[in-house]
Amino acid sequence: MNKKRPSAPKATRPPDPAATTAPQRHIAVIGAGMAGVVCARTLVQAGHRVSLFEKSRGFGGRMATRHTEFGDFDHGAQYFTVRDPRFVTLLKTVPALARPWSANTVRVLDELGHVLASAPPPSEAHFVGAPSMNTLVRHWAQPLNDGSLSADTLLETRVTHIERDALDATRWQLRTEGPADAQHVYGGFDQVLLALPNVQADSLLRASGLLPALREAMAHVTVAPCWTLMVAYPNAMQPGLSHLGPHWNAARSTHHRISWLARESSKPGRSPIERWTIQASPAWSAEHLEDDAERVKAKMLKGFAQITGIRAEPGHAVTHLWRYAQTQQPLGQPFLWDAEAGIGLCGDWCLGHRVENAFVSGLELALKVA
Repeated sequence: MNKKRPSAPKATRPPDPAATTAPQRHIAVIGAGMAGVVCARTLVQAGHRVSLFEKSRGFGGRMATRHTEFGDFDHGAQYFTVRDPRFVTLLKTVPALARPWSANTVRVLDELGHVLASAPPPSEAHFVGAPSMNTLVRHWAQPLNDGSLSADTLLETRVTHIERDALDATRWQLRTEGPADAQHVYGGFDQVLLALPNVQADSLLRASGLLPALREAMAHVTVAPCWTLMVAYPNAMQPGLSHLGPHWNAARSTHHRISWLARESSKPGRSPIERWTIQASPAWSAEHLEDDAERVKAKMLKGFAQITGIRAEPGHAVTHLWRYAQTQQPLGQPFLWDAEAGIGLCGDWCLGHRVENAFVSGLELALKVA
């Protein structure tokens, strides 16, 4: 019996890269702090089109800087540390924009400013943005806003509702509010990613009637508020008087109102005018959450004077309330993602309260979606 000889293998063409590459998707990222900007940049680099929405006038979130005639105040995140090797690699690309802050620091002060515990030699460098804390995020966001990438940015645009696209029910559209109560609808999104504080993300999903399972997953997350006071003493700039008050530049405190103080002029690249950023404790901030700003300012100034001995009248004193400032109980994982709906959530609250937590969360969600 004759056996049929095997036929020679057919010649095959190499795979067409265009045929194997996933199609470009249009992805909305809501929130332009560290997590949102890193997420958006990563998705664009993966070949997708991104629309970035931010309710404020600029980038940075709590990596914020308040500009005044007396100099700048980093009134959100005070510094950041670097542990994740991917964050290390990224920062090496912008060495001039992230500089070590070698502050003369004490660890803990009592109610009257007496040192309870001295700071040990730092185990890791403390970095600040230069010349201001929001410089890093603004730099990384620039290509998302200048037309050089497949992205567009809408500032001063608050997303109020996520719903199925009226023209294509497989996609999403976003209802928004802008300046002067202008309303607009943006559509055609394959996925929607929320890089928002957990409470704001929950409110947006609830208002949209979406994904109760994701809302339930972050129900145990708690984030404390923080009242922040910014003071400047321009009259301290006199011959023979380099600064007012203590010789240390940063400290944590057990004062019932004040938990952190930092001399802004001690940071690299800052102007020399004597300026302090003072942050209230989470408990005191929560207790006085709805207080009048002037009343909060008076109370915090009194606490600041008790701790530092600086009783001169400041030439500038302004408060700012961060309603969602420091994570007390994190989610415990880098992000939340519903693949079927194409909706995800990220932010520092997923992992902790550090700047690097926001970076990792935004990056990991983007890598999952991409």
